Amino acid sequence: MKQRKRIYYSAEQRSEIWDRWRRGESMSSIGRRFDRESSSVFSVLSPSGGIRPPERRRAARALSLTEREEVSRGLVAGRSLRAIAAQLGRSPSTISREVGRNGGRDRYRATVSDQAAWERALRPKPCKLACYLALRRTVSAKLRRKWSPEQIAGWLGRRFADQEQHRVSHETIYKSLYIQARGVLKKELLEHLRAKRTIRRSRHASLKRDGLGQIRDAVPISERPPCVEDRAVPGHWEGDLISGARGSHVVTLVERQSRYVILAKVANKQTATVVSALIGQARKLPGDLCRSLTWDRGKELADHRRFTLATDVEVYFCDPHSPWQRGTNENTNRLLRQYLPHGIDLSTFSQAQLSNIARQLNERPRKTLNYETPAEMFAKAVAFTG
Repeated sequence: MKQRKRIYYSAEQRSEIWDRWRRGESMSSIGRRFDRESSSVFSVLSPSGGIRPPERRRAARALSLTEREEVSRGLVAGRSLRAIAAQLGRSPSTISREVGRNGGRDRYRATVSDQAAWERALRPKPCKLACYLALRRTVSAKLRRKWSPEQIAGWLGRRFADQEQHRVSHETIYKSLYIQARGVLKKELLEHLRAKRTIRRSRHASLKRDGLGQIRDAVPISERPPCVEDRAVPGHWEGDLISGARGSHVVTLVERQSRYVILAKVANKQTATVVSALIGQARKLPGDLCRSLTWDRGKELADHRRFTLATDVEVYFCDPHSPWQRGTNENTNRLLRQYLPHGIDLSTFSQAQLSNIARQLNERPRKTLNYETPAEMFAKAVAFTG
């Protein structure tokens, strides 16, 4: 069997690969740029988990190659280490250590010593999670509860504001997960992240969704009151259907101010079924906490007038092909896919199970809420309106 020729990328090409990856290009697209397979791009990205390694630089106080050449010439001339140090403006102990660790007076070579120093600087440094067992256990426990690294970092920052050893950045958590050479967080914890990936994807990667349907007598989102847009008043909701295998669906509702989530089981996506489920959920809420509903152009809400007549809640519809106008709900649906992944039969979930998933999501701290939870924010709204 003929052995496949190994592909090498130059430093400039590797830099371009990382630039394109950060901009959100796919591995296939990057591979086409270099007329190579996507697998060769993966070999560049995967060792660091899709996280661009920092550009290596010498420390400001490290000896330069020019200084090492002066040391070598001084040794050949028979000068003392102290005299060489004085000439370079360095401490005698610095020159003594440099010569001692690189062969001594008789075997010291500037170029060899400089390369050895560069290679020694590559030794792995223990990260914070490796140094603090209690912190590592806390992070692992929160990951198992399906908290994102950013949520964990934000919650730790709030909870342990004055205790540095109990705080860690979300980037450190991601690196410990995706760069398994660190050996800090177990690889199985990747299964608890929202996105089931082997390497980290750029936040600029595209997420596309087709617009749906046409609705008669739809009130456009442009007529929605300003107080809904600025989230000044609670009680304004965004809704959608998420789909699963075998034509299964679940209604998702999220309150714009608190990001509080409600899930409702439906047998199908017929408008009569969906509208009835929405009416049932709206009637469970205090009147002041159900003021409006924003939906996309899906035909499941074709009978929106029945919902408004039953609940006195006005429905506003996004413009065609504009799901970002329900950005809160779109983001929530992506969070929910951690619990209700694509391809699963959603009809197998009972209402009690869906409510439990909503409760878990509502108890996760959110960056946009300054790491308070939707449940906490919604409880404040209930207390205020009550």
